[in-house]
Amino acid sequence: MLLQQEELNVEYYRLSREEILDRIHKRKKELQDRLLILCHHYQQQDMFEFADLTGDSLKLAKEAATISDREFIIFCGVHFMAESADILAHSSQKVMLPHLHAGCPMADMASVAAVSQAYKELVSVGIVADEKDMVPVTYVNSSAAIKAFVGDREGSVCTSSNGEKVLQWALDKGEKVFFFPDEHLGRNSAAALGVPEEQVLLWRRGELLGGNSIEALQQAKILLWDGYCEVHMRFLPDHVREWKLRESEINIIAHPECPRDVVSIVDQYGSTEAIIAAVNNSAPGSKWAIGTEVNLVERLQRNHPDKEIHLLAPITCQCTTMNCNQPVNLLWLLDNLANGVVKNQIKVDPEIARSAAKSLEQMLAI
Repeated sequence: MLLQQEELNVEYYRLSREEILDRIHKRKKELQDRLLILCHHYQQQDMFEFADLTGDSLKLAKEAATISDREFIIFCGVHFMAESADILAHSSQKVMLPHLHAGCPMADMASVAAVSQAYKELVSVGIVADEKDMVPVTYVNSSAAIKAFVGDREGSVCTSSNGEKVLQWALDKGEKVFFFPDEHLGRNSAAALGVPEEQVLLWRRGELLGGNSIEALQQAKILLWDGYCEVHMRFLPDHVREWKLRESEINIIAHPECPRDVVSIVDQYGSTEAIIAAVNNSAPGSKWAIGTEVNLVERLQRNHPDKEIHLLAPITCQCTTMNCNQPVNLLWLLDNLANGVVKNQIKVDPEIARSAAKSLEQMLAI
């Protein structure tokens, strides 16, 4: 969901980079007893350096929930991350985004209206007798409303690090599983569990029965929503082959949001945290080609000058919506907080939050 970002006063745009960073440091020190800044791995370095906590989206939301004495939480990430933080935060805390246009195209690909319609179609043709017979699993990269939809149907959230485990739980629980919004995390998780390809079916948005026959839907164990991450779709099998031909000793690791034809031929795959751990634990002099967002890859390059680290693709793979968050936006938020004004607050409706919390809690219980 695209929210309207308030225009900053023109004087902010006259500030140099050095002035902006210096003023952020001063404001953060001034507000330090009331403020918690969270920063996702895909943020640019000028934002990352101000973080009190860093990590992937759910790790940050969970860690922030354990800190109850900070009134203001600024989530340097995208909209669904701030929603998760608000769901898990204490009622006295206020969660904010530096820029309201920092959204997630993948999360927007699965709306509650579209997913609800898909469930109704499946019931109407007898694929399932009742909506609750189809176990829903949503990637954490989804809206609070989708998480609530899943919670109300006794499904679960998953992350890129536990997708296989949650998918196995869902297969054990029900006859069929609907996985959204990321087709590729779902397909890679299904393959890791040994689910036959013919039992994994793609549901195409906007097409009757997802573009599938009734017979194919009856045979399927897993339906995959046809969402995707625009960044990870830029990595191709040819990129893997080119690196292997060029550098026989290179380790190639990719995020599971990459397409199956990429993940199936790399040396390793895993979440952002798993990628970081793999590089951190590797020997000096090791060589890496990494299939994930460029800001994380460049940070690993800076942190490991004793290792040879490359972006897997020859093009810049940047999350442009994450990059809406700029240091000047962070300064603007902090200036307003110092003057007693809360801007860009992300507030999930309490009823939606209660249902969404069920799906998050189910994941933690698996």
